[in-house]
Amino acid sequence: MVSIQQLEPAPAHISAPVPSTITAHRAIDLVMGRTTSPAVGDLPLLRGPRKGDTRTAVIVFGQGQEKIVAVFAEVLGKSYRVRNGFRDVSSDDREIVVGIPTTQAKTDIAGRDRTSIVAINVHCTNMGMPPDAYLSAQCDYEFLYTEAPFFRRDLSRFISQTLGQLNHHETLMAKPRTYFISTTFPDVHAALPNIDILTVGADAVEIRVDLLKEPLGDGTYAPVPSLSYVGEQVMLLRQRTELPIIFTTRCTAENGRFPMDNPDLYYEYLYRAIQWGVEYIDVEIWLPERIRRKLFEQRGSSRIMSAFHDFSGTFKWPSARAEATFRESARFADIVKMIAIINDHNENFELEYFRSKIKAEYPDAPPLSAVNMGETGQFSRTLNRVFTPITHPLLPIIAAPGQLSASEINQALSLLGQLPRKNIYGINTPSSRISTPQAPFYGKCFNELGLPHHFSVVERPLKGFASVEAWCNQKNFGGAYLYPAVPFQHLISNSAFFASINNGTGPILSDSVKLIGMVDTIVVQSKASFSASSAPSSAPSSPGRHQNSDSLGSIASPQSGLSPTTVMVFENAAWKGILSTLTRDFAPSAYSGRAAVVLASNPDDAASSLLALKALMVSKIYTVGFKASPAVARDFNLEPFNSLESMQKARTNGANSANHDASPFVVVSVLAPEKSNLVGMLVRVFGSRGSSTSRKVFLDLADGSFPRKGDPRLIAEQCGFAAYGAEDVMAFTTVETLRLLVGQNVPYSFVRLASGRPMF
Repeated sequence: MVSIQQLEPAPAHISAPVPSTITAHRAIDLVMGRTTSPAVGDLPLLRGPRKGDTRTAVIVFGQGQEKIVAVFAEVLGKSYRVRNGFRDVSSDDREIVVGIPTTQAKTDIAGRDRTSIVAINVHCTNMGMPPDAYLSAQCDYEFLYTEAPFFRRDLSRFISQTLGQLNHHETLMAKPRTYFISTTFPDVHAALPNIDILTVGADAVEIRVDLLKEPLGDGTYAPVPSLSYVGEQVMLLRQRTELPIIFTTRCTAENGRFPMDNPDLYYEYLYRAIQWGVEYIDVEIWLPERIRRKLFEQRGSSRIMSAFHDFSGTFKWPSARAEATFRESARFADIVKMIAIINDHNENFELEYFRSKIKAEYPDAPPLSAVNMGETGQFSRTLNRVFTPITHPLLPIIAAPGQLSASEINQALSLLGQLPRKNIYGINTPSSRISTPQAPFYGKCFNELGLPHHFSVVERPLKGFASVEAWCNQKNFGGAYLYPAVPFQHLISNSAFFASINNGTGPILSDSVKLIGMVDTIVVQSKASFSASSAPSSAPSSPGRHQNSDSLGSIASPQSGLSPTTVMVFENAAWKGILSTLTRDFAPSAYSGRAAVVLASNPDDAASSLLALKALMVSKIYTVGFKASPAVARDFNLEPFNSLESMQKARTNGANSANHDASPFVVVSVLAPEKSNLVGMLVRVFGSRGSSTSRKVFLDLADGSFPRKGDPRLIAEQCGFAAYGAEDVMAFTTVETLRLLVGQNVPYSFVRLASGRPMF
């Protein structure tokens, strides 16, 4: 049960004896590893946004739909031109988006230079379905959209996925546990009203194409839903969830409804899913090798999930057949999924032995997702760590016998002693109490996920960190978020407890904290699970001290209330909240090589914004109102505005030269609400001029709950900016903080829903 309460600041120092280590069942220990907290340490920045496909993007558009080309260009941060055919596209068009009408494109699309051109067929479903079959087959990708309403974030997501600028797979595989939920509705429309709640705890959502029922004019249903119908269903689902989609055509022999008499039909549907930019493609292992190989080679940025299901009840995990099935599956897969019906509870432990054997003997193989079906096999679902299929009470049917919800799995883990109850805190200051509307969400999320943890909102004095030490130095401490963020050096230098961790070198620092020095999340986990992860090593907390690799951040102080096997990690989640906000309606490449302006009163307030912009590969950051520390200035290309003349020079850089990237493209303000007039003035200075493709970005991180003179966001929109506020960043930051603290995914859409600000 979760409770949210207001505690008095600065409690007395809490000390507790070090608990003894409890040894669980050996078979469970073998596979459970960490279940109470996530893998810590940011993904290296190289795993963040990337340039991706740099070929010239050519948009094939229908009659009267030329404006979609302009939107594509804007999302990519480029200008655009319309050509009469692929023959007119040259190397001079490399830095722009090219549009070609469908009638002209059909004449020479087959002969285009595929090494320099990526062709995207776009089709508005309001104009009727299906799209031109020839263009669908010839183009590299296909984007289906609705004109009213138009979901720009869907386009941004499509571009980021198909052009390889964001990689969901690497991020998900770095998590300790991942889940996916299957939408078993015959029509996706039925899932949309509850999609925010359905997907809490899920890392991906599966669309069961074989369960879709396409109505025909005579009142019956098509035996196989058409590609036209399936395309609209995928479009609707992607418009309403930010989660990666798994595209599945389950055959009749494996508890599905897709016919098996024509394997080429599977290729047609699965390859079209790749063209639609679906993140995961479920490919059943019974399909001919030529089809599996071809899909694997043509997958682009999508990932192949090789699927094997056995309903006979005779499949045995210790058998040679099981290992041979894995080896064959791994040949053309990014994830191997093996699922079987069992008859005896002990077969769950046979599966765990098989899992450990595969991990030991095939260390470079794709990740294995393996569970047993039926009530007898439910125990295995608590042990599987890679894409465990889950259900939800709101679904009409379960996708497979024995499926559990995310809440049921967490409750089972708690009963098994693998998910002990922890105290998790939201640590605020008196001045920030009103400005943290996300705090109650943690309780709602814990309840929805079935987590046993206790959550409390507490206050620390504006100056002083003794209370933070007291809350963290407890036997059952499970982590905390800090709002506002604090410099990690302040925590260590003002606390004997933090300074004593890791033989005096301090807690482990994530890559983000190493770069910017600011901590907003404190994560704890077991030393054993941390050793198995790829988290970064700790930076020394003071000169002359070196990390002892044997201690791995464990609590060394004899006065510590935490277990000696506990690892404490200082993290920063806010930069990823900012990054997600900035890339919601723009592809990451829109920022690459561009300039930015950051306004802040001090370098600590600006730190997370600077890191997000660095991850987006911004070339230069102009600073206003603060001076960065030498360490930060060394890692970032910063230039302070020290006069109106320097500001005017930066504003006109792009207008007076061929290099439009020199003029600031994004403005981020971290100034307080009382400085709104100043922010508004600067926004006007850097406002967009000219065509819509020059649209810029403004992010206002001022707390909207305080009164202010003028609204910089309104001014920004009037000046041609796409404007975002602190509430967007706070919601995305909450998603990231929950991932760090409890290792589970709560979608952005649910956070917005719980805050009373639904997305739709």
